[in-house]
Amino acid sequence: MSDLDLRSRLRPGSGPAPGPGPGSGLARLRPRGRRAVATAVLALVAVVVAVLALGLGDYPLSPPEVLHALLGGDGFASTIVLQWRLPRVLAALVFGAALGASGAVFQSLTRNPLGSPDVIGFSTGAYTGAILVITAGAASAVGTALGALAGGLATALVVYLLAWRKGVHGLRLIIVGIAVTALLHSVNSWLLLRAQAEVALSASFWGAGSLALVGWPQLVPAAVLIAVLALLVAGLARPLRQLELGDDAARAHGLRAEGTRLALVVVAVALTAVVTASTGPIIFVALAAPQLARRVVRSAGVPLLGAALVGGLLLLVADVVAQHVTTTPVPVGLVTLVIGGAYLISLLVAESRRTR
Repeated sequence: MSDLDLRSRLRPGSGPAPGPGPGSGLARLRPRGRRAVATAVLALVAVVVAVLALGLGDYPLSPPEVLHALLGGDGFASTIVLQWRLPRVLAALVFGAALGASGAVFQSLTRNPLGSPDVIGFSTGAYTGAILVITAGAASAVGTALGALAGGLATALVVYLLAWRKGVHGLRLIIVGIAVTALLHSVNSWLLLRAQAEVALSASFWGAGSLALVGWPQLVPAAVLIAVLALLVAGLARPLRQLELGDDAARAHGLRAEGTRLALVVVAVALTAVVTASTGPIIFVALAAPQLARRVVRSAGVPLLGAALVGGLLLLVADVVAQHVTTTPVPVGLVTLVIGGAYLISLLVAESRRTR
């Protein structure tokens, strides 16, 4: 089997799409009902894991104690849950959902499971922006966040322009993104080598990606921005599905393909950049969540809501592992790195078996 055939099999939606039976309304309802049930189960699992996560720590709490605190109970348990643990748990859910939705948009646009902000270089570009700010001496939280946001958006602009050839196509966007990522890794290493030891250490810690420093002051503005961006993604969901059919089919439906694609890229990059600005780069969630959601929901395309739920659940579980399973707490970005590596290996093994 040629590489082209392999790529076509890697694309979401390349398998047989569930279609309605001849004249059967029930055949159309069954897949929708199955997706709705799977989405509801994902949301329920996320809530259960969040309650369990709120009870973990040096002062363990049972689920009833956690629920009592969440429902307005007072006392020391309420302080632990509402002030200490809830911001981090909510941050994991919200930021993971943003990364999952961003990955779903890119994988739908590129029609390739490797079409992720991590692979295309936007997270690395955000890290570059943060390093530039930190090494310039403006290492405040706001300065670092703005630097990361500017770096991610600038990288997206460069990748988009370099990939442009009378339009932007998925595979070219990924290849250009991988090349830009490699270049930015070199730039980041050079900047860290030239920086003072304590500055380089601070930048390296930020680059590992951690939820440890996220409290209500950091979570609230980021969550508001993500909510606005999520509404924009929801508004562009229908044009995104039309683009999945191909540019010619989308134009036949009256859609301005390039303008819509650019708007989707900007919104998806902004979702990744907001998360990166708040926590540092957390990779592989945007890569793995859409494909895991597609398998759970059993959807022909990449489900946006399912990817967001799986992304939130994945990041929350990874943060629990980072805090409580390892011998000493580690940044959650290191845990997602391990999970992502295992996911990539499993994906390659599965595709290798399928193509034999």
